[in-house]
Amino acid sequence: MMDFFVWDIDPLFISFGFLKIRWYGLMFASAFISSYVLMSWMYQRENQNTEEIDDLLWYVAIGTIVGARLGHCLFYDPAYYLGHPLKILAFWEGGLASHGGIIGIVFGLYLYQRRVTQSYAWFLDRVAVVCALGGTFIRLGNFFNSEIVGIPATVPWAVIFRRIDLLPRHPVQLYESISYFFIFLLLLTLYITVKDKIRPGVIFATSLVAVFTARFFLEFVKTQQSGYSHESWMSTGQWLSIPFLLAGLCYIVFSCCRKAE
Repeated sequence: MMDFFVWDIDPLFISFGFLKIRWYGLMFASAFISSYVLMSWMYQRENQNTEEIDDLLWYVAIGTIVGARLGHCLFYDPAYYLGHPLKILAFWEGGLASHGGIIGIVFGLYLYQRRVTQSYAWFLDRVAVVCALGGTFIRLGNFFNSEIVGIPATVPWAVIFRRIDLLPRHPVQLYESISYFFIFLLLLTLYITVKDKIRPGVIFATSLVAVFTARFFLEFVKTQQSGYSHESWMSTGQWLSIPFLLAGLCYIVFSCCRKAE
């Protein structure tokens, strides 16, 4: 009988009396710290005012959290949360959706861009690189929490999440984390090598195509996340990924056509 890796780590990283730090919180903090460092490097590289970064990341952080929470409530279990609207505010109970997080970031950047001189697309391109790296840490946090697990599997690298059950499962959180890291490397390469040769917004559009293509296919090995069922062969996450993917593709095609004229 094959021996599978058993994952049973305590989600609580460390506790100091009333102060409790969870692994997920640590990974979330790592995502924003790495975002700050990376964005600072970009600003310095382009001779921009680094003092603006604090405000920018506040808009992104708030947009991420609010959008992700609303996305989880309205996309994945609307019946429950519309019937218990105060529960939408209970973010500490868990429940953040990446699709809603993207919408929140885009809206937060729109609000921030109105205060400065740089174009909206300029911010979208750079924040796309940052968010791909941040997503790497967030999915690691999900792994530590033993949440968003994969479907049962017998592959040699399957993981038993003891806090869930004793079935070996796809470690889909790690699949997604690794995917986001390679997407980050792709976007960073585009930023370094061709950002001045392509239409503004193309890096962001590329991130939409790459992230949501990965998300679409990984949904096949992920357990159902929604609180309601449907007869479609696609999951809620896949249905939600399609508009983002198509939007990115349309913008890339549009940019190529404009360049060819």
